[in-house]
Amino acid sequence: MLDILKIKDDFPILKSSPHGKKLIYFDNAATTQKPTQVVEAVADYYKKYNANVYRSPHYLSTLSTESYEEARESVKRFINAKTSESIVFTRNATESINFIAYTWGLKHIGEGDVIVLTIAEHHSNILPWQMVAEKKGAKLKYVHLDEDSRLDLDEFKRTISEGHVKLVAVQHASNVLGIINPVDEIIDLSHRNGAKVLIDGAQSIPNMKIDVEKLGCDFYAFSGHKMLGPMGIGVLYIKEDLLDDVPPFLSGGEMIDEVFEDHSTFAPSPLKFEAGTPNVEGAYGLIKAIEYIEGIGLDNILKHEQELTEYALSKLVEIDYVKLYGPKNAENRTGIISFNVLNVHPHDVATILDQDGIAVRSGHHCCQPLMRYLGVPATVRASFYIYNDKSEVDAFVDGLKDVRKWFR
Repeated sequence: MLDILKIKDDFPILKSSPHGKKLIYFDNAATTQKPTQVVEAVADYYKKYNANVYRSPHYLSTLSTESYEEARESVKRFINAKTSESIVFTRNATESINFIAYTWGLKHIGEGDVIVLTIAEHHSNILPWQMVAEKKGAKLKYVHLDEDSRLDLDEFKRTISEGHVKLVAVQHASNVLGIINPVDEIIDLSHRNGAKVLIDGAQSIPNMKIDVEKLGCDFYAFSGHKMLGPMGIGVLYIKEDLLDDVPPFLSGGEMIDEVFEDHSTFAPSPLKFEAGTPNVEGAYGLIKAIEYIEGIGLDNILKHEQELTEYALSKLVEIDYVKLYGPKNAENRTGIISFNVLNVHPHDVATILDQDGIAVRSGHHCCQPLMRYLGVPATVRASFYIYNDKSEVDAFVDGLKDVRKWFR
């Protein structure tokens, strides 16, 4: 069992009092809060190590470069990549997915080829593939959900077997429904049918042990800010045997071998993928975020999220004016619950909850195709993490009852 009070004490922002009320932060699917260890690491970088990486032989540049490469090694170990050359730093998961769309996608996907997505994808894993399909004359096919609001694996099997599928791009876990997709089976089926696989790991990296070697995925994308790290640092994993087949995304400083007047040659991976001055302080902060998560244990984190989800669902199903979306139990899902209060707009629900210091998300959550599939324009989303507890869930449920009173 996690020591929630001790964990809370590590997060300075949780001592805030919005509108004079104790902060209850239930918007973790959007971004997690940062422990003191991460905040201090970013400050320490600027106090002790600040210099541009690789480019100078002086003391500070050496320290900065070592810090940046230490972060790469830390991520490599965290997701069990075979080699550090497969770890590419980006700004976020969105940039990581665009990276593959604009490089590998435009190079390998052609007219008549098929890109398979799910109806529950985040816009970040839809728009880049719409661009590729439009430019290359490819087709997009969407796999839908079953009666339990989970990915319809039978439909996926039919779709992948229809032929011409070049890429499957799928989220590991949904940012709206919390469902965890069977990515190991998806990857296996895709590879057997000759397709490459990109996994959007933005919602799984904070709470699940990721082993890219075991999964066998070709690309894995995630953001640091959703796993206690700083904003502006993301990761793209590229399978080792694809590194030479992926061209650079951006061109400029540091990613070159030699530059001539009419042509250039590129540095080896991962440098050829990281043009310009990188977010070194973000990478350094990410080291501390990984250390913090590993200190608690990913199995413990997921278990805690699922216990809170189960507890919250048991309370919410008893309220007849609350409409829940997604599976009605916490099995094989993360700590995300989407719902609506009947006859009350989601933004009004979120605004009223905010007056009680309760931070939730409202809107389409960058998942408009899923919203249309569910038959709603928007939902309210509560998402839990390691510093949340059952007393906060109780306050949240009481807050929903207050919402109803406002609109009675």
